[in-house]
Amino acid sequence: MKKILALLAFTAVLFTSCEGDPGPPGPTGEPGVNILGQTFEIENINYSYDTNANLWSTIIDIPSDIEVFESDAILVYRFDGQVGLNDGSTADLWSLIPQNFFTDEGTIQYVSAHTFIDVELFIDGNYDLSNLDFGYTDDQIFRFVVVPSDFALTVDVTDYNAVMNALNDRNNTTEGLEN
Repeated sequence: MKKILALLAFTAVLFTSCEGDPGPPGPTGEPGVNILGQTFEIENINYSYDTNANLWSTIIDIPSDIEVFESDAILVYRFDGQVGLNDGSTADLWSLIPQNFFTDEGTIQYVSAHTFIDVELFIDGNYDLSNLDFGYTDDQIFRFVVVPSDFALTVDVTDYNAVMNALNDRNNTTEGLEN
């Protein structure tokens, strides 16, 4: 029994003190790139009513100092006021749109659409919106978050040859980074 315990103790010490060589540095020998999304806020947004479409809309130009690519996503948040915190301070409350509101007349929804140069905000509903309360349409505050993204490789996964070619293309692209 003493031999077994001694063997287990020796094995435990052996495995806990092993350490391998550090891996090779990255492609440039420098630390990796840290890519962050960019956020901007626009205050005092006022919507305009389109009688033909029965919706409210406005267009927000993306600030020129923010670079947006075709593949990037833009998330839109609507300012909903402030909430009290336990320490007596307050924090801003933001809601991701689409966002629904149920009024006495029916339902309205804040929605958005974007390109790489602007964002269009809409208020759509299931009733005549011409008399919508100005609390929904005037002096609104929105936060826009640009999420960097690349287009994924699109391949017909039912075509074996297309999948193999895409994998070969990807391997050929990444081989240069390993050297």
